[in-house]
Amino acid sequence: MTKSSGKQSSSRSGADSAPVMDERALNRATLARQLLLCRSPRSVPDAVRHLLGLQAQNTRPPYYALAARLERFAPERLSALMAGREVARIVTLRSTIHTHTADDCLALRPFVQPARERELGNFRAGLAGVDPDRLAAVARDLVEAEPRTMAQLREELGAVWPDADPRALAVAARCLLPLVQVTPRGLWEESGQVALTTVEHWLSRPTEPVPAPDAVVPRYLAAFGPASVRDMQTWSGLTRLKPAFERLRPGLLTFRDPNGVELFDLPDAPRPDPATPAPPRFLPEFDNLLLSHADRTRVVPPAHRGRHWRGNQAYRTLLVDGFLAGLWKLDGDTLVIETFERPTRAQREEITAEGERMLAVMHPGAAYDIRFGEVVRR
Repeated sequence: MTKSSGKQSSSRSGADSAPVMDERALNRATLARQLLLCRSPRSVPDAVRHLLGLQAQNTRPPYYALAARLERFAPERLSALMAGREVARIVTLRSTIHTHTADDCLALRPFVQPARERELGNFRAGLAGVDPDRLAAVARDLVEAEPRTMAQLREELGAVWPDADPRALAVAARCLLPLVQVTPRGLWEESGQVALTTVEHWLSRPTEPVPAPDAVVPRYLAAFGPASVRDMQTWSGLTRLKPAFERLRPGLLTFRDPNGVELFDLPDAPRPDPATPAPPRFLPEFDNLLLSHADRTRVVPPAHRGRHWRGNQAYRTLLVDGFLAGLWKLDGDTLVIETFERPTRAQREEITAEGERMLAVMHPGAAYDIRFGEVVRR
């Protein structure tokens, strides 16, 4: 694996003369950071930390995300960490649920808290006359006495503020407080309704001091770089991160994408040769690979933009040669693969082999057929 060279830039004119990275170069660099170019020997906790969490809008995606990335993974490993409260499910980035390590639950939630509080403006009418500090205190007492569902929060907070909108009260509590989904929700092959308590109560630890953006930028670049300021703002849901990049500029490399947008990167981060082979990968719905950049052409070809979504629902996605190339699903005892373009015979064989591996990891002992569907047009 080789690294491209690049000189540090300390001015706008320097940025204008920075080396250009085309989509394939950005694709291979991002796949390497995301542990998708070749599977990693990292432990599950180390991988979750490196990736800055795993999208967990549904309960199973974090498990499939790690199966695609780690050499030795079994769903029970992540489930045991969740049961042991070493990882947890919490609303953080982009107001969506993520599975984070305990340390990142306590640190990243305070980091993105300004974005969560901005959401309160969406419910202003339903919160007329409600003091946010008192709401947070009342809600904290409720969920720390016993985990509450959102329905229970609506009912109990509505009894305190009968003139307010109960739904707005419950959502505001989720914005104001770092609420985790307690187990058995999220455990592998177990079920449980969403019940919430505070992260401090669940982990028996106080939240960490809010990390400075200067400390989070390098972590983002390590997992998603090379990237622009807008890319990190898209990933985090925060704004005004440019000053942090400027403070860090002397220690970073700079590049440009094909549109001339300035990209930042860590000097020692992998930037593989664009010709490096990228094996097929089966990714879950809402995988952060597809959600963490303002410009997603490094993974999503313009011709396929929007084809892995319908309304607010994301489909499970297939990467071929590092780029979005199709969708997949488990339909009974069949793995159904739908590609956007007809694969070559060699690609079909590689996709089938990767599908067999994924099924063996995620559903050992089960018998599945693999079927390629018609080329879809969504």
